[in-house]
Formats: sequence, structure tokens, C-alpha cells
Amino acid sequence: MAFFGIYAVVGSNGALAYGDYQRLLAKKQQQLADLKQKQTVLANRVQLLDPNKVDPDMADQLTREKLNVVNPNEVVVPLK
Repeated sequence: MAFFGIYAVVGSNGALAYGDYQRLLAKKQQQLADLKQKQTVLANRVQLLDPNKVDPDMADQLTREKLNVVNPNEVVVPLK
């Protein structure tokens, strides 16, 4: 009985591990919030690229990024 009592307090799933679970839960909830924010940004970009109503600015931006196309009178400033 003593073994089970001690294990209930200091075991891997015992009462003292509760704080670790709370910290892990808070960390995972923050990661979930970050991922939901990224999902919202990506959903907005997808909506702007809808084939039925493409946003001209988004199409221009993607074309310039992928094809490295610039007008002769523009100056390119690399950010990387």
C-alpha cells in the first residue's frame, strides 16, 4: 500500500507531475494559437488567389517573386 501511495504522489502521473502537465499544456496552447494565426494568414492568401476573382496585386507579387521579373525603371533591393 505504501508503494502505491508514494507512487500516487511522486510517480510519473502523480500529484507532483501536475505542474509539469500544466506548463506543457500552456506551451501547447501557445503553439496552437500561433498555428491558427498562420492558418488565417494562409487562408487569406488562398482566398486572394481564387481563380474566379484573382487579386491583381497578389498575382503581380507572386509573378515577380517566382519569375524574377522587374520593370527597367524599378530598383530591386534584396532583403536576404
